[in-house]
Amino acid sequence: MAQAEATITDEFNAFTVAQRQFDIAADHLGLEDGLRLVLRTTKREFTTHFPVQMDNGDVEVFTGYRVQHDLGRGPAKGGIRYHPDVTLDEVKALAMWMTWKCAVVRLPYGGAKGGVVCDPKGMSLAELEKLTRRFTTELAPMIGPDSDIPAPDVNTNSQTMAWIMDTYSMHHGYSIPSVVTGKPVNVGGSEGRVEATGRGVVFTIESAAREIELDLADATVVVQGFGNAGSVAATLLRRDYKCRILAVSDTSGAIYSSAGIDPAQAVAYKRQNGALAGMPGTEPLTNEELLALPCDILIPAALENQILASNADRIQARIIAEAANGPTTPEADQILYENGQMLIPDILANAGGVTVSYFEWVQDKQAFFWKEAEINEKLRLIMTSSFAEVLAMAKQEHVDMRTAAYLIAVSRVADATRVRGIYP
Repeated sequence: MAQAEATITDEFNAFTVAQRQFDIAADHLGLEDGLRLVLRTTKREFTTHFPVQMDNGDVEVFTGYRVQHDLGRGPAKGGIRYHPDVTLDEVKALAMWMTWKCAVVRLPYGGAKGGVVCDPKGMSLAELEKLTRRFTTELAPMIGPDSDIPAPDVNTNSQTMAWIMDTYSMHHGYSIPSVVTGKPVNVGGSEGRVEATGRGVVFTIESAAREIELDLADATVVVQGFGNAGSVAATLLRRDYKCRILAVSDTSGAIYSSAGIDPAQAVAYKRQNGALAGMPGTEPLTNEELLALPCDILIPAALENQILASNADRIQARIIAEAANGPTTPEADQILYENGQMLIPDILANAGGVTVSYFEWVQDKQAFFWKEAEINEKLRLIMTSSFAEVLAMAKQEHVDMRTAAYLIAVSRVADATRVRGIYP
């Protein structure tokens, strides 16, 4: 029994999944053994246990992680998440996915990720600030504008980044805005950064819809996960293309309306009530029912391991656009591909966030800022050209879109690693 449980756990271990995805591409590319060993492991893994004094005077010790996967193409880049279920293996997987994500859209970064094991929804703003500043102090030897640049992720936001930037700057005695991205605009943040991940998802959906001849004006959409990326994507699809949003979900559950849900009203309801559950004019669904709804576009925007071998055959969407990281397992990928469904992989679909983070970093470095319209146009160009490259590779090699994206990304990182060589 214990052995069976270990197998199940390993099957859905995020880092194991990430390595299996890499191995598929490495096998296809015929990657040499030494290079394969380098790229399927992480460069640095940092674990810290640090105390925070809570509002009631008690001291709690939190565990935090920062992982750098690869630095061959530039400084490390990746978000920091606050979640009760954060694990080192999850952070390792997310760091690896960041490496491929940056490579597939040609950003001069390597991949990193960070996380703190905590329940931010049960903490006050003051407690979150103290936790963030202490964690930043622990990370200080690793992060920096030319070494490792954090960004927001699950349960972190522009305020979190402002605290990190301020703490890091205080250690150095002067302001260093480029140490993080995703900051508020008035302290060096970029226009368009908040909407960037969701907007990038929409740009790739536009390209996919053209490829399969889907008229977005008549399209139906289901969104799993109504955080930043999911809510922005839903809002833009409804506003700009008149798509009908059939269902959305958050940690409280899923809601459905055959007439369509107004994302702006859903955002307002969630802000007022703390959850989507119970929104007037909707009916509740389970997560399994939401994923299996008949629709044109499914946007998994929650966490890892949502579309599995056990439920992939029930997915009815023509386009699956992964706004989340790692929502689909390799076995499910194959099922969707054989069923003729267009899956836009996470390392392409949700790369809009890191792309505009790159724009923010460049603007901070130059101390010269661009208008939002210019940023959105640059983002569109990168997302649509990257989609075209991945699609061309998929057709050329007769593989699914994820494998095609990995073939491009892994080959770019491998080329950088070869030309740099092994030191010493």
